[in-house]
Amino acid sequence: MNKKITLLILAAGMGSRYGGLKQMEKFGPNGETIIDYSIYDARLAGFNKFIFIIRPDMEQAFKEIFISKYQNKIDIDYVFQSLDKIPEWYKINSQRTKPWGTVHAMLMAKDIIREPFLIINGDDFYGRESFNLAYKFLNQECSEEKYCIITYKLKNVLSDNGTVKRGVCSVKNGYLEMIEEMVDVIKNNKKEIVGRNTENKELTFKDDDQVSMNMWGVHNVVFNKLEQKFSDFLKLNQDELKGEFFLPALFADMIKNNEAQFKAIQSSSEWFGVTYKEDAVGVKEKLDKLIQNKIYPKNLFV
Repeated sequence: MNKKITLLILAAGMGSRYGGLKQMEKFGPNGETIIDYSIYDARLAGFNKFIFIIRPDMEQAFKEIFISKYQNKIDIDYVFQSLDKIPEWYKINSQRTKPWGTVHAMLMAKDIIREPFLIINGDDFYGRESFNLAYKFLNQECSEEKYCIITYKLKNVLSDNGTVKRGVCSVKNGYLEMIEEMVDVIKNNKKEIVGRNTENKELTFKDDDQVSMNMWGVHNVVFNKLEQKFSDFLKLNQDELKGEFFLPALFADMIKNNEAQFKAIQSSSEWFGVTYKEDAVGVKEKLDKLIQNKIYPKNLFV
């Protein structure tokens, strides 16, 4: 019998480069968002519980766009990521304006997830194969010490409209060893994929280098470690105004301390997303093509 498996959707991001709430923008022919396609694919794969992380100021729009469509049809819930949801001992700098990144966001769901779950970004299109691979792992292999990351070929996760940040994965014997954050990644005029590491060294990458797009399959026991690790981050964080704690850093620490291993499962799906406002046209065109090829119905909600 299949277990309860949750999809955790990180949808509280600011969208500063995009210039708006890209998680709620309508890209499909009947007003579908990217998240709607993720939910459609996840349900087909077998996911049966859906949790959103949103900001308090998004609640009304979220209810109108998502709750109105899915209430009484799927097991759906949401929680808030906000500045005040931190340990009582921590004094917030009065000039800080945003929460503490994706680890902080994930922590918001600790009281309502009691089963293995998959983490995704709300503004990324991951492809059906990726959800199938993740569900199979979570349903059959996931344990308190064994998690997974769904990786993509670098050539499949670039933007046509500018540079991007990408986490390039080092994989050994099928398991993640580390992720190195690369910035200004782009395909240049020579059709080479280039970028820079955190030390500002320019590098050239291979088309099939494995990268993370923040698609992680984990056991719910992770929450037992999460609160302490977030508290440790707050104690050490020197950047009180902008410092953030991201999932790759959290999971890298768990790998280093032998607290969990992450099976690297490569998807052949083509990722696409909306880093820049100009990406919106391409997203709509790609969704139209998938609909024409009968991958998705023209209306997801019939």
